[in-house]
Amino acid sequence: MSSRHEDGMKTRRSVLGDAHVDRAEAAKTAFDAPFQALITEAAWGTVWADETISRRERSMLTLALLAATGNFEEIPMHVRATANTGASKEDVMQAFLHVAIYAGVPKANHAIKLAKATFAEMEAGG
Repeated sequence: MSSRHEDGMKTRRSVLGDAHVDRAEAAKTAFDAPFQALITEAAWGTVWADETISRRERSMLTLALLAATGNFEEIPMHVRATANTGASKEDVMQAFLHVAIYAGVPKANHAIKLAKATFAEMEAGG
């Protein structure tokens, strides 16, 4: 296992939480193992592990990019991660306001709806 993979797993666990990563690892098969290795090394071991910007800022950027590109299925996971990255509800809203202006109101509206539901689940202990 490369050090970038090890760094990636450490960062991934720190941001997403052990329970999420344990579930993902348990669901991994021989078919998707190459993809899991790629995202662990590239996303988590390189981009998220870089200290140039804070995890709070990276969290906000990630949420904005997911919404702007219409990759809504990842938004709840990254909203949950704000509990570990330091991004507040207000930070998340600011990211989505930027999406509304620069990528479109419908995308921001849908992202806000997903974030509201996810924050409500988090507050309810889920």
